[in-house]
Amino acid sequence: MRFATYSADGNTFFGAITDEGAIALNDAFPDHASLYEVIAAGQFDALAAAAQARTVTHTDVTFDMVMPDVRRILCVGVNFPDRNAEYKDGSAQPKYMSLFPRFASGFTGHGRPLIRPPENHTLDYEGEVAIVIGKSGRRIAAEDAYDHIAALTLCNEGTIRDWVRHAKFNVTQGKNWDRSGAIGPWLVPFTDATQLDDARIQTRVNGELRQDDTLDRMMFPIREEIAYISTFMTLQPGDVIVTGTPTGAGARFDPPKYLVPGDVVEVSVDGIGTLSNTIEDEVV
Repeated sequence: MRFATYSADGNTFFGAITDEGAIALNDAFPDHASLYEVIAAGQFDALAAAAQARTVTHTDVTFDMVMPDVRRILCVGVNFPDRNAEYKDGSAQPKYMSLFPRFASGFTGHGRPLIRPPENHTLDYEGEVAIVIGKSGRRIAAEDAYDHIAALTLCNEGTIRDWVRHAKFNVTQGKNWDRSGAIGPWLVPFTDATQLDDARIQTRVNGELRQDDTLDRMMFPIREEIAYISTFMTLQPGDVIVTGTPTGAGARFDPPKYLVPGDVVEVSVDGIGTLSNTIEDEVV
């Protein structure tokens, strides 16, 4: 079963997504105003039970960012060996992973446009798998890390490349432009290690395959990401970790292939789905 936040009939709902349509679950969780709040309260498993007792409520929906009120999003940078080589600085695999925060305002939903700002046109794509924490923990052992995952989703971690170079020690500016990336379309419950260990991620721009790799080639596997991050902060239900993108982002072509209005970007992983977005210029 899949769970999403969506708009229909002028209102916002969270619920289950089926082949026939959406099943609104808001009224089944009166104490929780959003999908994020349900997960933060440790009620993710209850969503499926609630959906099974109901029928489709909407057949025409517009997807929103899957958890638009999520409080903490941590992203892992430069996490594939070929991606490290793209920097052409001669550096070996780093000892520790690179991390940076992103905020919910920087993301939109499946089927909605990514927004290219007028200040800079170096909007780039980064297809990634994102995990949603379902059980809190501090100093989680790598071998226990998967026990703390509730769900999987996809991310296009859109970046304004020129703005990640504005400062010496961080990339926050280039990573948090409003609606420059997307997370969705939905959450898929995490039930089996093969969902991650055997996963292949692909990103296409206008149908052209740009990124294609498997998660087992990550320099810092997802188990290690959870272990490392939980060393310095307590991971809480609803936290999102965006796990890293393969080689093939637009900035690394010569000349670069940045996104322009009218482009269509698709991020796909078997068993999770496809996250698709167009590109539009911001109206100011």
